[in-house]
Amino acid sequence: MLDRRTGLIGLLLAVVSAAAFGTSGVFATALLDAGWTAGSAVTVRVGVASVALAVPALVQLRGRWSLLRANAGAVLAFGALAVALPQLAYFYAVSRLSVGVALLLEYSGVLLVVLWTWARLGQRPSRVTGAGVVVAVGGLVLVLDVLSGAQIDPLGVMWGLIAAVGLASYFVLSAHSDDALPPLVSAWAGLGVGALTLGAAALVGVLPWRTTAVDVELAGRSTSWLVPVLGVALVSAALAYATGIAAVRRLGSRLSSFVGLSEVLFAVVAAWLALGQQPSVVQLVGGVVVLVGIVLVRLGEDRPPADTADVDPVPAVAEPQTPGR
Repeated sequence: MLDRRTGLIGLLLAVVSAAAFGTSGVFATALLDAGWTAGSAVTVRVGVASVALAVPALVQLRGRWSLLRANAGAVLAFGALAVALPQLAYFYAVSRLSVGVALLLEYSGVLLVVLWTWARLGQRPSRVTGAGVVVAVGGLVLVLDVLSGAQIDPLGVMWGLIAAVGLASYFVLSAHSDDALPPLVSAWAGLGVGALTLGAAALVGVLPWRTTAVDVELAGRSTSWLVPVLGVALVSAALAYATGIAAVRRLGSRLSSFVGLSEVLFAVVAAWLALGQQPSVVQLVGGVVVLVGIVLVRLGEDRPPADTADVDPVPAVAEPQTPGR
């Protein structure tokens, strides 16, 4: 069982991370409505976030540069699999599917985490954990309102499942703690690699690119385009990834992935407060169901998160109406 203090700190960090990720929809919507493409928004998002984390990350690394060299391969893998891959895959998924369906497919990555910890680490989920999985996914279907006007396309489904692999990679690869980079350094390095990968994709035309420098509408007011750029980079990327990695290190990949589902709830609330997109009764009920599922998964995690010792050393890093985690 998790140490009580470690578990509480981990849960707090996981909730902060989910809340920060959940704000990205509001900021991204302002940019998209102003003429930005999803590809340019996510690339600028992770690039600016990496720059913002550079100074504190370099301070933490002072005198420990060998640690960065030792984890170079892990950083590259994380940036490609847990940052760039889900961004690209989600972008293509929403071009063929409704936002709700694309998000549901992406968040099915939490099921992949459960399967990974079972097959790779021998952590067979308890009955309580299994029940929590079913309840949480059912609640997610209600929150995303998938059954209302859902659009299904085979190629879009494939891209959504690839995004799920990227999301699962985030939680699994973030769980390693022995000889790993500090969470803040992991976030800085991983986001940097992800930004370079996405930038390369934009240069070769794989990722459509368009930005504007006009004022945007945010929370019902006209403001500079820099405001949503800084918001989506500093809050929903830099803060979200750094606290998220620290949470996974404490909770393990399985529990933290289900706490991460609360990101959807925070995104709905943020859209309600800032954009006036009031959730339906079905969505509110779904939110309660998701929370019940998370509690069940937490109660079912009665063993230490062994995945923090057995995965390859990789640093770490997901949102309604946003271009991917």
